[in-house]
Amino acid sequence: MTELLQDSDKELSFLTAERDQLNSRVSSLTKDKDQLNSRVSSLTAKLSEMTKDRDRLDSLSKKTCPAGWTQFSWSCYILSSRSDSWTNGRSDCHNKGADLVIINSKEEQEFVSGFTNQSAWIGLTDIAEEGTWKWVDGSPLTFKQWAENQPDNGGEDRQWGEEDCAHIRSGRELENNWNDLSCDASKHWICEKNLQQ
Repeated sequence: MTELLQDSDKELSFLTAERDQLNSRVSSLTKDKDQLNSRVSSLTAKLSEMTKDRDRLDSLSKKTCPAGWTQFSWSCYILSSRSDSWTNGRSDCHNKGADLVIINSKEEQEFVSGFTNQSAWIGLTDIAEEGTWKWVDGSPLTFKQWAENQPDNGGEDRQWGEEDCAHIRSGRELENNWNDLSCDASKHWICEKNLQQ
């Protein structure tokens, strides 16, 4: 009988150890499952983001610029073939379903500066209120690329007259090449409009 009890104790001890090992294994598998669930959630979020990017690129690929216009990002640009005043340049852009270019970033500044090798009007003016520069869509000037000592409204002695319109200077660095000038001066201009479906 004693021998039978000893065998039962051994078997119980063995089963208890096996149960503890199984519980430990279940705990480890539960942790693995939780980590896998977290990884699946992360991958699902990334897949959703990539799907949005793909859809945006598909949409972009379906949109084009009219003949003669150049695409950069989500806009189309064209340089005028003639020179005229800022106001007449803007009217010409309107006739094309566009407006004078609005430069919102360093990348766009580099594109626009490299787009022409001649001085050209951009859609920036302080004609409504001296010293308060705004884009043609009414938005305030936040990104700036003024040349040194610009804008100067014609200098202290107004040698050049009232200067309420901005242009990109030619033959300059890609940065800091904006200048204010009389709106009646004759310059080429750059029109910008959104991509079309």
